[in-house]
Amino acid sequence: MLVKSFLLPDNLKRYVAENWVHEPNTLAKLREETSQMPNSGMQIGPDQGVLMGILAKLIGAKRYLEVGVFTGYSSASVALALPPDGEVIACDVSEEFTSMARRYWAEAGVQDKIKLFLAPAVETLDRLIAEGQAGSFDMAFIDADKPNYPSYYERVLQLLRANGLLLIDNVLWSGRVADPSATDPDTTVLRELNKMIHNDPRVEACLIPIGDGLTIARKR
Repeated sequence: MLVKSFLLPDNLKRYVAENWVHEPNTLAKLREETSQMPNSGMQIGPDQGVLMGILAKLIGAKRYLEVGVFTGYSSASVALALPPDGEVIACDVSEEFTSMARRYWAEAGVQDKIKLFLAPAVETLDRLIAEGQAGSFDMAFIDADKPNYPSYYERVLQLLRANGLLLIDNVLWSGRVADPSATDPDTTVLRELNKMIHNDPRVEACLIPIGDGLTIARKR
């Protein structure tokens, strides 16, 4: 199934996939190969990739920051939407997963736009801030280990320019954030982060029920 939202019944998923998803062949191949992996659920759906690409074009994004690459679908989706001189800074810790991402970036012709940093993302983000890159990114996406979401959020917000967009994945967490009986660490962190963003005067935010829930926040 192309559309991953747990909120939609299968017939609506099929309708959305058939009528609203235009997926490049390279990304379809990447999605299919990733689907054979045990942790394939970590990959975003093509409908979300389309949305991210449209948002990048709407704001005229040239610099994009990604925390959590996996096999490269989201980074490729945005890189394809950036202008020829656009730049993607991608943060991940897995050589195994990102080696697959590199292969598909090359096939999509966007490898020259993407700089991959294989290190804990907090270290990479702190390095970018220390280098004076605060306020220099147009758009960012967080889709990585949930316990570190608050740390990523604060650092990425520093790195975004005013009116830049911050996207955060998995904020509905298959509905567990709305289940009071769910008290595991990942759910608790996401629930607290959602509340914090809702009350954060530095951003204007909304939650889109696409995939596993996507927060879109504009930095004021």
